[in-house]
Amino acid sequence: MANRLGVHEMLELHELLTFKTNCLTKSQTMLPLVSDAGLKGIIQEDIRGGIEDIQQIRSLLV
Repeated sequence: MANRLGVHEMLELHELLTFKTNCLTKSQTMLPLVSDAGLKGIIQEDIRGGIEDIQQIRSLLV
């Protein structure tokens, strides 16, 4: 699929991938510091969603 994308589209996907990776890193870093069970569940769900998003973006770039 990457060969069918324009240069600007690939650049935008790379920017999005960088943003999602930074968000995932922050969530994973903050998780051990959270004591509230409800908030911990929200962060864990965010981590799962972030991993899925990153995998989907990577599949578009390959």
